[in-house]
Amino acid sequence: MYMNDPSDRRIPAPDLAVMPLDVRQAKFPTSMRGYDREEVAAFLEQTAEAFEIALRDNDRLRQDIARLEGALAQFRDLEGSLKNTLMSAQKLADDMRENAAQESARIVREAEGRAEMILQKALGRLEDIQREIDGLRMKRREAESSIEAIIKTLGHAVTFVREQDQRDRVEKVVPHRLARPEVTVAGALVAATPAPIPPVEPQPLVIQRA
Repeated sequence: MYMNDPSDRRIPAPDLAVMPLDVRQAKFPTSMRGYDREEVAAFLEQTAEAFEIALRDNDRLRQDIARLEGALAQFRDLEGSLKNTLMSAQKLADDMRENAAQESARIVREAEGRAEMILQKALGRLEDIQREIDGLRMKRREAESSIEAIIKTLGHAVTFVREQDQRDRVEKVVPHRLARPEVTVAGALVAATPAPIPPVEPQPLVIQRA
């Protein structure tokens, strides 16, 4: 709020019983042994002029005081406005700081929640992969066992064929041996081969992205 121009404020002049004009127009009765009239008149004129100067200076000082009081009032109003502005700015800064702290805390909580969810999904997927790996290892052991069984069967078949050949050579020296069906290597393999084991198909390892 702004005040009016301080120059418009005027302090009223005090009521004086004697003015410079009264001094100039003053009349004194004469006497036989009184003062010189010209000297008295000259003194009164000087006194009136000094009185006028003092009055003008006094009026100027009153106007200066009024102007300074107006400026002081303006500065006081400005000081109040500045204080209110500073208080409002401080409150706004405090509110912004509090809102920023709350927002940052919310963002951190959400990030932690998402990280925990991703971690749980990753752990679950890791368990699935581990189970798949264990299943593949078991199937590999089963395949290895089947291969070992086949190798042993082939070994037995070869041994059987060799023994059969040896017996055949021995029986050739005996005349009129009874006829019997020949045993070939292929027949021995068929006779000694166990029931086939169904092939094991490897399961594809599927990794899902969280």
